[in-house]
Amino acid sequence: MKWLFALLLALIIFGGAAWFGYNFFVKEEIEVKKEQRGEVAVAPTPDISLPEFQAAAKLRQEGKLTETRDALIAFIQKYPAGLHVEEAKDLLGEVNIDIFLSRYPSPEKTDYVVQSGDVLAKIARKLKTTPELIMRMNNLSGTMLHIGEHLLISHPDFSIVVQRKAKVIVLLNHGVFFKQYHVGEEKLPPKHPSKITTKVAETMAWKDGKRVGLGSKDYIGSTRWIRLNAAGYTLYSITDAAHPNLTQPPPPVGLGLAASDVEELSSLVNNHTSVTITD
Repeated sequence: MKWLFALLLALIIFGGAAWFGYNFFVKEEIEVKKEQRGEVAVAPTPDISLPEFQAAAKLRQEGKLTETRDALIAFIQKYPAGLHVEEAKDLLGEVNIDIFLSRYPSPEKTDYVVQSGDVLAKIARKLKTTPELIMRMNNLSGTMLHIGEHLLISHPDFSIVVQRKAKVIVLLNHGVFFKQYHVGEEKLPPKHPSKITTKVAETMAWKDGKRVGLGSKDYIGSTRWIRLNAAGYTLYSITDAAHPNLTQPPPPVGLGLAASDVEELSSLVNNHTSVTITD
């Protein structure tokens, strides 16, 4: 009987060792190779940032624009490579515009009282802004001003970064992210420097094939372009939900954005706006 007991003991000892070795060495190596071949589905990474993004979006729905802006800035800083960072940037841009292009109170805005001899272009030059920006911020339907009228004026310092590979145009204010616009159509020369530093050359408005100016009756509803001071770079309008029919044909080269985006961007920049174009 002793030999039977010894045999059982040996089986237990050596069997346990074999089981341990298989599970902790051989099986693990097999699983690794399966994963490398794509045969094993990798467990998805938990989306820990989603509740914070949803909380920020809810603030927007409640009309708490300043609180939404602060929450989104904190979110982007906390999750720079998170699953919802691009959504957060798009939403932050919308909120920044909602605050900026309205009479919504904000520390960045000052009150200006129209004086005798003031015209929109003169005020814009004096306060380093654009006539159209003043009009949009104060919901003006025309360029006519009245003495004693109160205007909300902001003092932005906008710059543009064109990211070719990402197909994104980022608008900065005082060097800080303000909004991003997505390129919907690209027609660029095949060869170009990896980095170009330039400026906005001019903003353009077209109606029925002709250039029109701010204050013209044809300006509202015109097709906007932004020409950069770099060969081949014009930001032009392409159709979107608000502009399903554009009569102005696009330029031979440039970057196409939704017409609403070009219309908005053209009201924010001027020929002093710096532009950086990168890959």
